[in-house]
Amino acid sequence: MTKHRIGLIVPSSNVTVETEIPELLSRYSKCDFTFHSSRMRMHTVSPEGLAAMNAQRERCVMEVADASPDVILYACLVALMAVGPGEHSRVEGLVGEQLASGDSNSLVRSSAGALVEALQASGAKRIAVVTPYMKPLAEAVMKYLRAEGFDVVAWCALEVEDNADVARIPSSRVLDAARSLDLSSADALVISACVQMPSLAVIDQAESEFGLPVLSAATAGAFSILRGLGLPTEIPDAGSLLAPRHDTNFQRSV
Repeated sequence: MTKHRIGLIVPSSNVTVETEIPELLSRYSKCDFTFHSSRMRMHTVSPEGLAAMNAQRERCVMEVADASPDVILYACLVALMAVGPGEHSRVEGLVGEQLASGDSNSLVRSSAGALVEALQASGAKRIAVVTPYMKPLAEAVMKYLRAEGFDVVAWCALEVEDNADVARIPSSRVLDAARSLDLSSADALVISACVQMPSLAVIDQAESEFGLPVLSAATAGAFSILRGLGLPTEIPDAGSLLAPRHDTNFQRSV
């Protein structure tokens, strides 16, 4: 069976992306994956903490590139969205240039770009979003998504600033946050716009309860990785985005 190497560039305090994305891809039946990480120091999810973390990007790219991954995922959504609209395209381009200078042909993805890509592929226009961030950062994420053409009809911020604490947010609290939103005009729900906030366990439950497609930063990341590799985007028990069907015919779950 074909094996693909996935490089992950993650905040040093992040533990969830290295749990949920491997969990998702372990269910993939058509090939195997291995995961290889490099870490950027970050503990407090604040503009200052994120800027200091982003400054470590080039070192981490060099480190993870040594493992010759097929795909590298820059796995911190808010770190890019907080900079301003279009940042994921700019950073993915810079990482690609850095890799090319070292004769690496690894594909480059980011959690920020993956969420945009997945929402576009789903056909969603009006979205609701759950984030763990403090309100100013959450507002920056909503501004970013609006700049990408989405109508954010409802959102909430759980206001957890310590990144280690974000990983400890129980799934029940994430689900309750989604229940607090007016989803009547939404055609998709992003139940976790953060690779550190766990949500994988409740995606199918949320789709059943709310009657609309439910995505997360993790499912979007897995979707983008598979799509980048030219593989079918089909993973069981991970919501409509990854349901076993042709990825260009995404339909509303009812």
